[in-house]
Amino acid sequence: MNDLAITALSAAPLHVLEIWSDPPGVAKRFAATFGAELPMLGSSLQLPSMQLVRYEPAVWLIEGEIGGLEPVIGLDGSLTPIGGGLVRVRLSGAGWRSLLMEGGVFDAESKDFATGCSAATVIDHVNIRLLVESDQACLAYVPLSYAHDMIHFWTVAAESLI
Repeated sequence: MNDLAITALSAAPLHVLEIWSDPPGVAKRFAATFGAELPMLGSSLQLPSMQLVRYEPAVWLIEGEIGGLEPVIGLDGSLTPIGGGLVRVRLSGAGWRSLLMEGGVFDAESKDFATGCSAATVIDHVNIRLLVESDQACLAYVPLSYAHDMIHFWTVAAESLI
């Protein structure tokens, strides 16, 4: 597809937030501190300094500055820096949904997978995290060890899309 772009983005501060005890208490402290609710499974929340993306029942990926989160979490979870472990790849253009269907097991063409939605999936045997940025773009978080091969896979697959 001529309008499809696959762009590896520069590194960004990335952390994983895990909550393993007292989720209601952490959620209440989060809302009091940040003035918003923690995102539900399959969704994201954009705050001025960070974006939280929920992929698993008790796990969020956080991009940006995490100031103020540690007291919110307390002893009920952990905040782990993983910035060097993932490569952010933007898939943009009208064909990004079709591209994700190549080698994938997730229905990226569903109308329910809209702006702000997230998903954890496997594409060409690689664990990928997805965040829909708009109708024209999706951000894929790819493990560093597979990023080169995944970008190559998508580049070759994009050439076959009509």
